[in-house]
Amino acid sequence: MARISMRVDGMKVTDDVEPRTLLVQYLREGLGKTGTVIGCDTSNCGACTVHLDGDSVKSCNVLAVQADGCEVTTIEGLADTVESDLHPVQEAFRECHGLQCGFCTPGMIMQSVDLLKRNPQPSEDEIREGIEGNLCRCTGYHNIVRAVQHAAGTEVNAL
Repeated sequence: MARISMRVDGMKVTDDVEPRTLLVQYLREGLGKTGTVIGCDTSNCGACTVHLDGDSVKSCNVLAVQADGCEVTTIEGLADTVESDLHPVQEAFRECHGLQCGFCTPGMIMQSVDLLKRNPQPSEDEIREGIEGNLCRCTGYHNIVRAVQHAAGTEVNAL
């Protein structure tokens, strides 16, 4: 067992974990953060995307011990829980119907937040490139891109 300490969604946690425990497993099974989805376990789909010290990572590709001492933000940690408000990107996904079955949505939102942090005014091509590591099997990406544009304030109204 290895002792780890980290801050998850603003709360300090300390636990003993098996050194081989993936961060996604620790978040879901150890902390009950089930919004972080296990999609493929191979880092191909991006459903498990979280922020590690402010940068998006696929948590199925990170060991929990590698996050020791880090700040982890999950989809549950994006919303303002004091005000019960959604994060602007979460709100944009809701308003623009940027989801269908919802399976990829947490990872897609986390990746989009990271993209907008790095590039607050992305073009459509930059959005598509920025989310290319996150797979959606339902929507065809049109409304996801529109949601990111909406969150960035760059949405072009189509006729």
